[in-house]
Amino acid sequence: MNVLPLQVTVGATLLTVAVALWAASGDGARAGLRRAILTADRYTTAIAALLASLALTVAVFAGGWQVVARFATETPSVWSEALVRTALIWMAFLGIAVALRAGALVSIDVAHRYSSGAMRRALEASALAASLSMLGIMFWFGWMMAERVQFQEMAGLEVSMSWGYAAIPIGAVFAMVGVVAHFLDRRSEELEAAV
Repeated sequence: MNVLPLQVTVGATLLTVAVALWAASGDGARAGLRRAILTADRYTTAIAALLASLALTVAVFAGGWQVVARFATETPSVWSEALVRTALIWMAFLGIAVALRAGALVSIDVAHRYSSGAMRRALEASALAASLSMLGIMFWFGWMMAERVQFQEMAGLEVSMSWGYAAIPIGAVFAMVGVVAHFLDRRSEELEAAV
């Protein structure tokens, strides 16, 4: 078994969590790094949200065309189903970044609500480490899959299958920025409004 992906992911996760903890507390260089990460996050989250919305729009129109072609003209489209599937995959993997940034995907709200101080920060750091580990594995193996299928074509679209699989590592990169930004600037309005 090749343990290199796990070793790289664990090392990168620990380094990122340590840097995030360092940047979260203090002024000077720490505040500068925190501002830089949050600025990068503002752009990457906006791009991810825009691309996810665009992918959903493509899926809706291609799905609508598929219905019209199948039932109105009685000649089903050969490309629309593959396009809908690919667009929905891109929407989901890019949408993960937006959900993680908002703190809406996975939350440990009960433990977070009843903890404070160092215990709360440790809980947030462990959630950051778990998220980064999962996203690192997604990036590594998503990249490998995109490379592995680059010479295969999607039926109906006749483009490389790697265009579909590329959503995994690209979405993971956007999500990594979002999860670190959420750690540095926690946004969880829906948790405060919950009873």
